[in-house]
Amino acid sequence: MSKLKIAIQKSGRLYEESLQLLKDCGIFVNNGKDQLKVSVDNFPMEIMYLRNSDIPQYLEDGVVDVAILGENLLVEKGKNIKTIQKLGFSKCRVSLAVPKEIETDELSYFQGKKIATSYPNTLKNFLENQGIVSDIHVISGSVEIAPNIGLADGICDIVSSGSTLFKNGLRETVTLLKSEAVLAQTPQLSAEKEAILEKFVFRIKAVLKAKNSKYILMNVPNEKIRKVADVLPVLKSPTVIPLAEEGWSSIHSVIDEERFWEVIDELKENGAQDILIIPIDKMVI
Repeated sequence: MSKLKIAIQKSGRLYEESLQLLKDCGIFVNNGKDQLKVSVDNFPMEIMYLRNSDIPQYLEDGVVDVAILGENLLVEKGKNIKTIQKLGFSKCRVSLAVPKEIETDELSYFQGKKIATSYPNTLKNFLENQGIVSDIHVISGSVEIAPNIGLADGICDIVSSGSTLFKNGLRETVTLLKSEAVLAQTPQLSAEKEAILEKFVFRIKAVLKAKNSKYILMNVPNEKIRKVADVLPVLKSPTVIPLAEEGWSSIHSVIDEERFWEVIDELKENGAQDILIIPIDKMVI
């Protein structure tokens, strides 16, 4: 039987979060970081641990079938690779930053200036689209130090919390693109591997849906059930269970994490009481 070959970054935050996603999908990996290739016992999958910058080329060449990597890397490499699913973790942005004493946030500041970056293609395309001509210096590694040593007037790099910029006397000005981890696939897959991938993506969606939702229980006067039910948009219809106390029912449903407090306020305004919130492990719809 064929096995789906998946590439994962071999170290760093994306490595940890990728393995956690596999675990949440019921795919258990027994090895440590020292092995470069591992088979999975309970799912037709083979994991390859690769250097992050090499993964797009491996995907394009068909050496691996799918991979978990950052959108920013796909944009930078410009490969003909299909993104299947956004994964919601390792969120960051590729941004321009300047020394904190520079007061302007305008992109025009970079006209004719030197910019240090590890993302030359992303930066070049962005500047060309904006009509800005700058001198791009390609650096591998600690880009943030470039302005401090006089190498550049600003930088273009990945930003998550912004703490690294702050520590180096820089501040973020312009965001080129927002990125997160994605599941991407090689241009061509056999029908057998497509079937395996479909099962894998099904599991991922169930996990992601659960993380973005909460199970909710509440007590509601019977005459207010309709109003409360109208506030609960996630499932087709909430579950209504009569309570021992006459005239009252317990309503069970699911709410989106993004609208959590807004929905809770609406429920209370419409008569809901004794509201309980429970995390969801998996959610299959």
